[in-house]
Amino acid sequence: MSTILVGCAFLLFESPLIWVLTAIACGIIFLLFLQFFRLPYRLNRANENELVAPCDGKVVVIEEVEEPEYFQGKRIQVSIFMSPLNVHANWTPCSGEVKYFKYHPGLFLVAWHPKSSTENERTTVVVEHAPGKDVLLRQVAGAVARRIVWYVNAGDKLKANDQFGFIKFGSRVDLYLPLGTEIVANIDDLTKGNETVIARWK
Repeated sequence: MSTILVGCAFLLFESPLIWVLTAIACGIIFLLFLQFFRLPYRLNRANENELVAPCDGKVVVIEEVEEPEYFQGKRIQVSIFMSPLNVHANWTPCSGEVKYFKYHPGLFLVAWHPKSSTENERTTVVVEHAPGKDVLLRQVAGAVARRIVWYVNAGDKLKANDQFGFIKFGSRVDLYLPLGTEIVANIDDLTKGNETVIARWK
């Protein structure tokens, strides 16, 4: 083994082509990391009656579901899938107080898997915009994402333009909204975090 390593080291130092290819590969990886962790300036221009997308990505789920963790009742689920090329910052979709927060360790199924919302590593954040207007946000890690970062705890006050977290390397964010909320997003819509309006309170 040591002979092989010495031989590889010798080739690396003796071959300009290998040096160039190594430098190019390192440069590409560096640029990918810079792109992934970029944080563009975004201004939430929605009014108090509108909910903006919490992240960049594509809408992959819009359906009525049972939410067992906090509401223990039916809600409208809107899920946005983030590829590794998307901005991965997570913004609050509306202003309000954080009424509930919990981190759940779990699996790393692909983020679009139906069971990823309940079995993957995830966090649950509930923001009360006004009485009867609660939004549950769920950061879900994916097969590539291995680290969820959150910036909030129960009792925190959030304003429009505030970030509540970040997910590293591919993932999704689920929103659970009260029945009767007007959903203006559609399946396969592309969203921009903190800008795209996805729903309106009624």
